[in-house]
Amino acid sequence: MKRCMIVDDSSVIRKVAKRILSSAEITVIEAANASEALFMCQAEMPGIIVVDDSLPDMTAEQFIREIMVLAGPAKPNVVLCLTELNLGSVMRAKRAGAKGYILKPFNRPLLLDRFRALDLAA
Repeated sequence: MKRCMIVDDSSVIRKVAKRILSSAEITVIEAANASEALFMCQAEMPGIIVVDDSLPDMTAEQFIREIMVLAGPAKPNVVLCLTELNLGSVMRAKRAGAKGYILKPFNRPLLLDRFRALDLAA
């Protein structure tokens, strides 16, 4: 079973993403901030992490770098989630290890397409 983590301080965004992605093949876990997500990743690293660009306790770039150190050789696919396109944020996230980005508000087809693209690349 594949694991996906949604890291966002908005419970609405987490619930929408979880509802879209949850299935018999995918387990979706949620974290409200970077510290909670890092703690959860220490126990079991998900294959895909969707992370909000504006976390309350650390920058997305910093979070992605921490995840990449924790992950060891099997790195997760990280997607940055933005409310508006900010090329600076996207480039910093990619340099830290992110594979791409998605804009909020996302819908079912957009999120599933992004997930499938990452899943195929893994």
